[in-house]
Parts: sequence; C-alpha cells; structure tokens
Amino acid sequence: MRGKSEARPSDLNGFLDSGSHMEGELRFDTSFRVDGKFTGSVVSEGDLMVGEGGEIEGELAVGRIFVSGTIRGNVRASRRIQIAPSGKVFADIETPSLEIEDGALFEGRCAMVREGESSGTGAAGGMPKLVSALSAISAKPKL
Repeated sequence: MRGKSEARPSDLNGFLDSGSHMEGELRFDTSFRVDGKFTGSVVSEGDLMVGEGGEIEGELAVGRIFVSGTIRGNVRASRRIQIAPSGKVFADIETPSLEIEDGALFEGRCAMVREGESSGTGAAGGMPKLVSALSAISAKPKL
C-alpha cells in the first residue's frame, strides 16, 4: 500500500494475526497491525494498520489509520485516514486528511476537521455543508 506507516518494524507495539479474534479495548503507543478480527474500541495517537484480511468493528480514535481490510463503526483520526484499493470502510469518519485509492470502498459520512476544530456534532456535523456543496456542483451546466 502506498504511503505506509513511517513507523519502523521495531516500533510495532503489537500484531493480531489472521485466525485470531479479540474483543475489548486496544491501546498502544506507536503502531499496531490487525490481520485478524477485533471488536471493541481502539485508542491511540499512533498508527493503526488493518491488513487485507483484517476486520475491525467498533469505535476508533487513532493518530493515523491505513486500511487494506474492513472497518465498521466510527473512526476519528487526528492526522490521516488512508484506504487502499482492497480496503472497505463502512463508518462515519472524522479526520483532517483522507485518501481513498481507486478500487477502495467507503460508505458513511465524513467530516474533514483540522487540528483545533471540532465538527460539533460528531462525524455528521459537516454533512449539511457537504450536501449543499455537492448540490451546487451537480447543478452547474456541463460544458
């Protein structure tokens, strides 16, 4: 996946391998990779990597997230969300930087929030402005 985490392999705090399923709350310092299934909450200012076979369902609050697998729930990334071509995100997301690569799937709402700002009402807070902007774009005559 392009733009992989800048964390060195020695910085990896943990790994949930394929064939494993864990429930609960996950906290880590630098980076964590999920190739299995995780259900619950993830809290960290570090990097979360979801491999192609990885599945996460729950509430995520991380620094950056790189998705090649599947996420369901709500995601808040303080720095960046990147969805690779094999990635599937069914979630409301909030982040200052979002990259959805060709072939990726995203279903949900997105609020692009810069540092120090808040959408006010969660990930859905910016939706009326987005809908208004999209309506204005689609109303423009084609050349």
